[in-house]
Amino acid sequence: MESLSFQHAARRRAGGTRQMAIVGVVASGNLEVLVERVLPNSECQLEIRTAAEGFGEVWTAVAADFVERYSPGGLRFSVNDGGARPDTVLLRLAQAARLMERSES
Repeated sequence: MESLSFQHAARRRAGGTRQMAIVGVVASGNLEVLVERVLPNSECQLEIRTAAEGFGEVWTAVAADFVERYSPGGLRFSVNDGGARPDTVLLRLAQAARLMERSES
């Protein structure tokens, strides 16, 4: 099991008032993302746990691309990977960020 951690500066705070969300399911070829609004508005953190070792450069690129596209300031993402492809990772991160933009009900 490999653990990776990425810290990024975000251009703006992620919208919405939701404090936490979960998307995805850890299963073969997929992943689970827990996102929490716990950081300063200009920071974003991604904590990755994956059984697929040796893909640090790919994770680095996907994390940087995600933060650049979505600017999820204030959010910490905890990812439990079940062997997802990079496009699936980006999709799940985007889904989590979008869910956080909703108002909490």
